[in-house]
Amino acid sequence: MATTFLRPLKSPTAPRFSRRAEMWTAGIGLAASSVLQGGFVLAVTRSDAQTVESTIVPAMRAAGIPLGADAHVALDTLAGWFGYSLLLTAMLCAVGFFLASRRPRRRSTGWWFFAAGMCCLVGTQLVLYPVAFLFFFAAGLFALRTPHDRSPQ
Repeated sequence: MATTFLRPLKSPTAPRFSRRAEMWTAGIGLAASSVLQGGFVLAVTRSDAQTVESTIVPAMRAAGIPLGADAHVALDTLAGWFGYSLLLTAMLCAVGFFLASRRPRRRSTGWWFFAAGMCCLVGTQLVLYPVAFLFFFAAGLFALRTPHDRSPQ
């Protein structure tokens, strides 16, 4: 006689719990990160040396960022750093979105959004701290918002 172990089914009367606020907050953060980081990457990598020297370098110096004689190489390196951190941030958010939609009651999913915020913060060298705050806020909502099992009355 073979025995199988079945997990008990959850009560069909259990209320649905959604992580809509967390996912919207992280989605806004991912969109802002994509626009800002991706825009910088596209602007620098698609520009030739003359355009970089005539428009981007003076704008960077006006913003208070000192660039040396090889500004084109420094900007290409910074654009590569921004691009890789954007890809890693997007992958971490994708895992977080998947887990939040499949198992919204798990609070540990917030760690994926915290990691995305840290990647955004470190990857942009603290420049996009307001965007990273959105990921940290989403992670905090995962920690603070707990699903309450309400009994029918």
